[in-house]
Amino acid sequence: MDKITFCLPSKSNLRYLKSAVKSIRDNAYRSDHYISVFVDEDTDGTVEWLEANAEKYSIDFYINPFLGNKLFGIGKAYDYLIERSKTDVFMIFHADMILGKHADLKAFEKLEENTVVASTRIEPPLHPNAGEKILKDFGLYPEDFKEEDFNEYVDLNLSEEKTTEGIFAPWMMYKDAFLKIGGHDPRMHSCREDSDVFNRLHLAGFKFIQPWNSLVYHFTGRGAGSFDGDKERHEKWKKDMNNSTREFIRKWKSNVKHSPLMLPIVSPVYDIGIRVTNCHLQLVGLLEPWCNNLFVDCEYGPYIEAEQENTYDILSTKIIPINEKIENDIIIDLDGKTFNQQDFAYLQEISQIIQQSGQVGQSKLGQTNIYVTINKLKEYQKQLVNL
Repeated sequence: MDKITFCLPSKSNLRYLKSAVKSIRDNAYRSDHYISVFVDEDTDGTVEWLEANAEKYSIDFYINPFLGNKLFGIGKAYDYLIERSKTDVFMIFHADMILGKHADLKAFEKLEENTVVASTRIEPPLHPNAGEKILKDFGLYPEDFKEEDFNEYVDLNLSEEKTTEGIFAPWMMYKDAFLKIGGHDPRMHSCREDSDVFNRLHLAGFKFIQPWNSLVYHFTGRGAGSFDGDKERHEKWKKDMNNSTREFIRKWKSNVKHSPLMLPIVSPVYDIGIRVTNCHLQLVGLLEPWCNNLFVDCEYGPYIEAEQENTYDILSTKIIPINEKIENDIIIDLDGKTFNQQDFAYLQEISQIIQQSGQVGQSKLGQTNIYVTINKLKEYQKQLVNL
């Protein structure tokens, strides 16, 4: 196989990074792959360890120039490493992962032009499995990792021929193809950056391949903070995830969707204006991410003041007084007094509903209190492929 570059962002997760690096050197088919690390945060001696061990493990590492003051974010950190990689192929890798024997080779064997190849995760049984991963407990932390048992299990599965269609880290692709679409979107600063780029790769026509003989062990969200065993890190992760999810919805007019095997499902994106009578501040916050423009009859300044720092959208031009002219392709009218949870559930699926049965004209949306006026049925999702 060709030499590749493993790209690993690090955010005060030295405890896991050490194991990830060692596993790449111990278990990769080639011992001379590049390992590139980006230190986004260091409160645990990560830089000191890298300085002491870079030569031993042949690591190239880069340090956030704003270290201690401002985070790059995981997507930007990955792009920084990919842009500087010295190989045609890179592999996105998480610091809380352990590379299985020859996982690099088994993934590379499936790599072609216009493909993205994802290794198969083995995880402790902490979260439900829809069939996209293997639930098997080889330890919850690096200190209790059952390395011999894991290695034996991997050996038994190296001849597995099963492949499925889905995408999750770690994933491998050609550098030039990735850079052509513009890399990760910086607005997904700390979370949802993967879901966004997977949507874009899917729309760009890439095929996703998951070979089940390319195996990694995943300690399950320890690097990012999605594991709730670390309360302080988990609380920060929940805040970041909420903000990034709202940014994802603002961009895609839909929440993250995928098949059980992690194949992205991209909803159509329409130009939507929501017009609300009897509006109030809480409703502004609920509805704003789901539309291009929000027309309201209440005071919305406090919402803009509180939310603007969390979004790339310019809220002062997005939220508009209700008496202003509305020119969106699709207009949704609702009354804040009657709007309920069922209405909101329908609103979250409005793109699929319009795609399946929408036609130019005005109608009431099912058994809801929502009225929809369709002036134009134009889809915009393919315009989101390239940054």
